[in-house]
Amino acid sequence: MGAPVRAAAAALVAVVLAMIVDVPSAQAAGCATSKQVYQDAPSWAQKLVDPSRIWLLTKGTGQTVAIVGAGVDGGNPQFGAGQVLASNDLVPRPGGVADCDGRGTFAAGIIGAQPNDQTTFVGMAPGVKLLPLRYTAGAGDTNPGDPGRLATAITQAVHAGAGTILVDVPTTVDSPALDDAVSAALAAGSVIVSPAVGAQAGVVSYPTALPGVLSVGAADQNGAAVQTESGDYIDIAAPGADLVSTSAGGYGHSWPIKDPAAAAAYVAATAALLRSYQPTATPAQIVNRLTLTASRAAGGGRDSRLGWGIVDAYAAVTSQLPLSTPGPDASPAAASVPNLVPAAAPARPPLNTLVGGLALGGVGLAALAGLITVTIRRGRARGWKVRL
Repeated sequence: MGAPVRAAAAALVAVVLAMIVDVPSAQAAGCATSKQVYQDAPSWAQKLVDPSRIWLLTKGTGQTVAIVGAGVDGGNPQFGAGQVLASNDLVPRPGGVADCDGRGTFAAGIIGAQPNDQTTFVGMAPGVKLLPLRYTAGAGDTNPGDPGRLATAITQAVHAGAGTILVDVPTTVDSPALDDAVSAALAAGSVIVSPAVGAQAGVVSYPTALPGVLSVGAADQNGAAVQTESGDYIDIAAPGADLVSTSAGGYGHSWPIKDPAAAAAYVAATAALLRSYQPTATPAQIVNRLTLTASRAAGGGRDSRLGWGIVDAYAAVTSQLPLSTPGPDASPAAASVPNLVPAAAPARPPLNTLVGGLALGGVGLAALAGLITVTIRRGRARGWKVRL
């Protein structure tokens, strides 16, 4: 395709994108929507996780990530056809829109947005399927943290085959039903990822604080914690400020966003990539690998708001680390976790290298053929006979 044709195609796509505003999400008053397409340089968070290095190994294909919260708008152009799965809502949709709150679509983009020539933004695991499970309408819901509905949503995610369950909107209230749902999901082999989003000291998020859940704190680009919530249950951290991702409303992107909940999306995407690459790993083994490979701060110990450090997706997927390795808090020597050397992802040989190799191979074969010809002629002249 020539440059004029590509330019015309890009212009046409831009015009079509500019027209995609007449949808229920964009029309709903008070809903989080955007009419802008992000075209700046890749954000610091995207540079940090750098998912393209992992894509030669896996893009998360075959994995389903459930997003439990306030819904996902699958109409955004960066989601592939059929990538966002249909699901039953546990609460009515305000105004009939798929995601008025906006957080679910933002998280879904971090996880699985497809590459697109119109933007530098792309999701970490574009091969995954996304399963929205709405248990709250978000900010407008009178009871946004109902643990019973959250428990039901987690159970539905397991029954739908979600290997990774992201609780995008956690609750601040625990219940026996929620505890049982989490335990059953872990026993069924699902990894549950939940953020610490408490804005006030002493506030605890659930299921974030429950045993077995991969609990996520948030950090800015300087490595400082974003959220107020702290506790020894926080396992790992990820970018949570100055973020960019897909917007609800069937269009564009939102940025710069500061949201501790978004950090969990990066961790959920990494878990999905790891599950795709090592499908026999148990939830406990995946949590263990993610915490062991995290980028630690000075001292290497566990931080009450950032856990064992910032997620390192490339190291988590590629490091030569037995899945049975004890976790970072398995002994008093937790702070001295051995240095891990990531295995290099297989790279495609450059075209000139491949051609050069073929050329050298051809020269070698020609020389060998010449040597054989000379040898046969001399042998015949001397009366050699071949014995079988």
